[in-house]
Amino acid sequence: MKRLIATSLIAPFALGLAACDVDQTEEGEMPELQVEEGNMPEYDVETADVDVGTEERTVEVPDVDVTMPDAEGEPVTGDE
Repeated sequence: MKRLIATSLIAPFALGLAACDVDQTEEGEMPELQVEEGNMPEYDVETADVDVGTEERTVEVPDVDVTMPDAEGEPVTGDE
């Protein structure tokens, strides 16, 4: 419900902005800045020691006989 209300309020607002005529009357100018040298913080980080390896395993997979139905019939919608 909140989404419906928000959408119904945004649409007229966006239409109102699209109907505006904006003309630039004066050029803008960036302010003068003076940058001084700084110092970045230093960190001493100790990370965990992680050993990653592989091992070979044999997995028994059963035989599965799959028969696909014909393309005829009603489509499945997921609603039951």
